[in-house]
Amino acid sequence: MALDTTLQEAPAPTLTPRQRRPRRRRLSGRTITYGLLTVGVIAWLIPFAWMAFGSFKTQAEITQQPPTWWPVSPTLDNFAQWFGPLNFWTFFTNSAVVAIATVLGNIVFCSMVGYALAKMEFPGKRILFGLVMVTLMVPGVVTFDPLFVLVSQLGLVDSYAALILPFITAPVGVFLMRQFMLGIPDALIEAARIDGAGEVRIFARVVMPLCGPPLATLSILTFLGSWNNFLWPLVVAQTEPHYTLPVALSLFSIGQNATDYGLLLAGAVLVITPILALFIVLQRYFIRGVATAGLK
Repeated sequence: MALDTTLQEAPAPTLTPRQRRPRRRRLSGRTITYGLLTVGVIAWLIPFAWMAFGSFKTQAEITQQPPTWWPVSPTLDNFAQWFGPLNFWTFFTNSAVVAIATVLGNIVFCSMVGYALAKMEFPGKRILFGLVMVTLMVPGVVTFDPLFVLVSQLGLVDSYAALILPFITAPVGVFLMRQFMLGIPDALIEAARIDGAGEVRIFARVVMPLCGPPLATLSILTFLGSWNNFLWPLVVAQTEPHYTLPVALSLFSIGQNATDYGLLLAGAVLVITPILALFIVLQRYFIRGVATAGLK
């Protein structure tokens, strides 16, 4: 009985002001947050929806007032022009070759430089990394003219080499790989060295298999930049056999008197489709690589 009396007379636990807050207020705050995010996503998707629907419209329907969202008379003529007279596959092949070669070059060279800056000791290491960081702050337009003069003097204008070599190593890729490799345990590398493995073998057999997330992130960023690059290919690729998709899109959708908006929108759909497919496949590694790049 004494125990029962003690239990009955025990004081009720005091609640903090945060615990006393009504559940309805917390739910309303979360609802407002999700509502704002939903509105933002819809606003971000509207231009892409307009592009996709407009690619199936005629020129007259696109320019009519008031405009229509859904195609009244859907047509595939815009895509037929790209795959027919405009020789889409030539431009697609050029863009694919340039983008894939640029991605492979960045994977190899950025990983090598990142490994050297993260796990090797040599004179001037800090100065070299400082130079890499400085180049991250230099706009690409600043080096555009000197780079074009250099390519011209080497006789590489209107070639695949001119489209690939200037972008085969990027400072952001070096920084990304270096930051991730700092997190690899030194004991693992030292154990490989004790077993007699050289630096090349350690890099290829020990370090690179652990760098899946940053490599996926670097691949997506490099592919995206190369695939969408417009100004440099426009200047360097001076004949149609070397045009990339963005260049062809800008040149062939503009006629003598007006822009063919249906052709332009259809070309834009064809340009962004490979990028969306690549990101969907590698998005998990992309998010993980970005999240772990700034740990050290």
